[in-house]
Amino acid sequence: MPKVAIAGGEIDYEVAGDGHALIFVSGLSGVARYWKPQLAAFASRYKVVTYDQRGMGSSDRLQRAFSVDQMAAELSDLMDALKIERAHIVGNSTGGAIGQTLAIEQPQRVACLVLGSTWTHCDPWFRRLFEARRQMYQECGPELHSRFHPLWLYPPEYVNAHDAEIEEEQRRSPTRSTPVEVSVGRINALLAFDRRAGLSRIKAPTLVMASDNDYITPSYYSEALARAIPGAKLVIPHGGGHAFSKTHSEEYNRIVLDFLGAAG
Repeated sequence: MPKVAIAGGEIDYEVAGDGHALIFVSGLSGVARYWKPQLAAFASRYKVVTYDQRGMGSSDRLQRAFSVDQMAAELSDLMDALKIERAHIVGNSTGGAIGQTLAIEQPQRVACLVLGSTWTHCDPWFRRLFEARRQMYQECGPELHSRFHPLWLYPPEYVNAHDAEIEEEQRRSPTRSTPVEVSVGRINALLAFDRRAGLSRIKAPTLVMASDNDYITPSYYSEALARAIPGAKLVIPHGGGHAFSKTHSEEYNRIVLDFLGAAG
């Protein structure tokens, strides 16, 4: 993957396909490879950009303090570096928080917005879950966290059917080599996130979706987002867990591609 200098560091990115720009924005793990199940389907219609967020994957690991505003500015800087004025933004989880922020603060940059498995603000459920994950990193390190991670991401039926694949995935998990301070800093950014006051200012056509058995960001967050964003379309698929874009990739790809086609 090529690199680009941004905000005193470097970001690894990859571009595939031609057409209108579409940028996939990953969740807490922050790595481009999360979107592998989407690349072929979307690159046949769009110029697809994936990237490792700062602190994660092959991008620089210089930062220790993070905020979602900083992550959104990083995305905007990447767009500048790649000479992309306006793009479809497809975000999952933390990527959805980044998408909300960019659409509110820099609406001219967002053609269409897809918010998957994301949240509105840190309510008691979100706070308890992510404080526990932060404490796990601090007291036990990334190894134990990586053992629990699939149990949060995937529903039981997916784990049972893909146990060996998940074991290999854990072995290669980017968070296992990420400094604990980076993971803690990124979790702190999520706990501080709250863009509810600005959601009514989002003008981009918006799709909001989360599976009905998402453990990390239950679908009531998506329902609240769809109510707050003018004209937003809400889709709550059955099953798939938090990583619906992976566990039910064909259905995810169809829903998003149909939305983008209808919107633009």
